[in-house]
Amino acid sequence: SQQGCDPFAQTQRSRLQHRRARLNQQINKEMRMRAGAENLFRATSNHKVKETVALELSYVNSNLQLLKEELEELNSSVDIYQNDSESISVPMIPLGLKETKELDLLAPLKDLISEHYGEEGVLFEKEIKEFMELRQAMRTPSRNEAGLELLMEYYNQLYFLDSRFFPPNRSLGVYFHWYDSLTGVPSHQRALAFEKGSVLFNLGALHTQIGARQDRASLPGLNQAIDAFQKAAGAFNYLKENFSNAPSLDMSAASLNMLVHLMVAQVQECVFEKMTLLSAQHDFLTWLQLAQEAARVEEVYSLVHQAMTQPHVKDYVPFSWTTMVHVKSEHFKALSHYFAALALCDCPVASDAELPEQEKAFLQFHVSMPEAPSLHVLLQDPEERRKLGKAHLKKAIMKHEEAMRIHGLCKILRKMDILQEVLSFAHKRSLSKYSEIDHEEDFFETGDAPEVHPKTHQKPEIKSPNFSQVKVTDLFHRLGPLSVFSAKNKWYPARRVHLRRGENGFGFTLRGDSPVLIAGVIPGGCAAEAGLKEGDYIISVNGKDCRWSKHAEVVQLLKSTGEEGVEISVITLQGSEGPKPVEKKAAAMSSGSSGMLKSNKENNRRSLMNSKSASTLLVWSKKSKRSKKSTYGVPFTAVGDNEVMY
Repeated sequence: SQQGCDPFAQTQRSRLQHRRARLNQQINKEMRMRAGAENLFRATSNHKVKETVALELSYVNSNLQLLKEELEELNSSVDIYQNDSESISVPMIPLGLKETKELDLLAPLKDLISEHYGEEGVLFEKEIKEFMELRQAMRTPSRNEAGLELLMEYYNQLYFLDSRFFPPNRSLGVYFHWYDSLTGVPSHQRALAFEKGSVLFNLGALHTQIGARQDRASLPGLNQAIDAFQKAAGAFNYLKENFSNAPSLDMSAASLNMLVHLMVAQVQECVFEKMTLLSAQHDFLTWLQLAQEAARVEEVYSLVHQAMTQPHVKDYVPFSWTTMVHVKSEHFKALSHYFAALALCDCPVASDAELPEQEKAFLQFHVSMPEAPSLHVLLQDPEERRKLGKAHLKKAIMKHEEAMRIHGLCKILRKMDILQEVLSFAHKRSLSKYSEIDHEEDFFETGDAPEVHPKTHQKPEIKSPNFSQVKVTDLFHRLGPLSVFSAKNKWYPARRVHLRRGENGFGFTLRGDSPVLIAGVIPGGCAAEAGLKEGDYIISVNGKDCRWSKHAEVVQLLKSTGEEGVEISVITLQGSEGPKPVEKKAAAMSSGSSGMLKSNKENNRRSLMNSKSASTLLVWSKKSKRSKKSTYGVPFTAVGDNEVMY
């Protein structure tokens, strides 16, 4: 069985998770106190009491503020999730996992099994405990492929849990409690969709942690980071498109939109790093390409910054994240101008053979053409190139300084020396390049360099989760095939019927597998006499359970009975009691059993439709798009035209 990682192993990360869990509990307590105080404040008319309560409220609110700030510092301790490589990589932003409370499903599921399925709940304790152990393990997934599979496995099991135990018209009576991943504010809901959505969120968060800890100084590390952040973007995007009205802020459309943008930007940054790693020769075209890649990174980080400063997100996102994203957009803008200057100043003037290609590249390089002589002259005149290069460097230095200024405004980031180091290194590099190309006799006013046109050779992909890669078996398959034995179907108590074979057989037609259906009953035949009806499902023959039996197996059991006859147990679904008596006669009189087949095909199609819509949930509902294609083949009855008379 799947294991979560040991949450008590005192690694740095688990200490972080512990502190986060403890803060969540304190925040929870303060929230309860605040709710109580607010109720009292509203209820009382006594002026003195009102004053005392108001004081208490301001105290609780400032406490909450402090706790949230402490949690924000925790969520910003990016370095714990980073790798231990010696080389300098700019830190990425990982997300902490949502915490959840333990859930005891033993009593509610046992009750539902005896009430709805008419089985002894006690006989299913093993399955219920196995499900609860899986849930317990998925609270602390390891930060690798096994952890991702564990979350997927649990998510897929929830599909079965939903179909088996969540009828459309009643609730199971259990609450799913989850804490907001950024603020620690608790939310709870009865809808299973909240549980599904939270697991999906953690799948995305785990991808971000895996991405942030890769060694991006090597090509394999970069490719793994790109893959992880693309999958994180896919998980958050899937959540945004398929679930709505989440009770917690981290799963609101605005937050998820911001997280998708953030992951895409982190992918784009890795693509830039990959290019710097791969560009062995530093020629004119390579520098131009690097400048355009850097401009593209700047562009996507600006989009993230916009998303983070939206009304519903601004007060929610940690200040350190917003600052880091802002710093990165300025930093990469500076790099785009720095590489533009290198292309112009460090590369020899184009030969006649190279000129057409360089002109073509340079034509699409700037957002607007530089106020300089014609391209042809510019590219072949070293002095003109130096002038434009100097303008680009001037802009680069301004942007480096802006990045460092913004970085200094956030006390959490000031502690992050890696970022500090990267920024000041880039700044010094641009300064020294500037002094190298600056001539004492330069009397011209350095112009304003045009912006670099953003362009990338590798567009980030948003990779949706592939749920079918983790195969699961329905833990509760002993209850019988889902096509019949599900939460949304109701059936009458099983009837036991003693059946003897007449000279014309048993007098019924059977169809389908697991469970086998009595598709037609001949009036006056043995089956009709014994009380069997069209639409009954055979669930046992002579005490042998036949819910999962194939057509041929049931027929074999029936045929092997002797003079003494056979004991059959059947159930009838409520609402599928077959045609009205008048139609019955007509159907029986019509040639063969084609009349019955038609009505039954309709029934079966309807039951298929219902089973699909079973995945749409009430309260904060899954959007209906999802129900068209179910995640994996569900054991529905195959409706064959294999009716045979027995």
